[in-house]
Amino acid sequence: MLRSRFSWAVLLVGLALLGGAWIAVSQEPAATVMEADGLVEAPAAGYLAPAFTLTSTMGEQVALSDFRGQPVVLNFWATWCPPCRAEMPQFQQVSVRYRGQATILGIDQGEPQSLVTDFANSIGVTYPLLLDSDNAVSRQYDVNALPKTLFVDSDGVIREIYTGIINRAVLEDRIERLLAEDAAQE
Repeated sequence: MLRSRFSWAVLLVGLALLGGAWIAVSQEPAATVMEADGLVEAPAAGYLAPAFTLTSTMGEQVALSDFRGQPVVLNFWATWCPPCRAEMPQFQQVSVRYRGQATILGIDQGEPQSLVTDFANSIGVTYPLLLDSDNAVSRQYDVNALPKTLFVDSDGVIREIYTGIINRAVLEDRIERLLAEDAAQE
């Protein structure tokens, strides 16, 4: 009986090691996937940020592709969301600090232009606020909770997704990382 249990234990450990080795050998390295020309769009880290075009509160059409070549921070928010309202001054300060180096885009969820514009003016927001009037972009990005912030590198690849309120130090740290990656590639 003891010998039988020992044999089973050895067999299970051997299978676990063999399975682990197979997984390690069969995985495609991340660098290979990232260098491939056919990188797929998906709302996940390591994938191209899904393309979109939205209208700004100023009435202009703004496409994510307009900002290719510099890091972009996408912040999904709404005026009715207290954490969103609390973090917006941080986004404003960071947008001023990194103007010309990185872009912050605020994507409002389904609210009227006048409400968003009045709110932005009341707290002094000057970075672009885009209107996702039918929530199509929010669905495209799997936004299930607010606020949600995505950090997109200069090649259009999502590097990190942050759900919940974010502070200035974290924003600056993530933007600095994206800028450092760009400098290292040059």
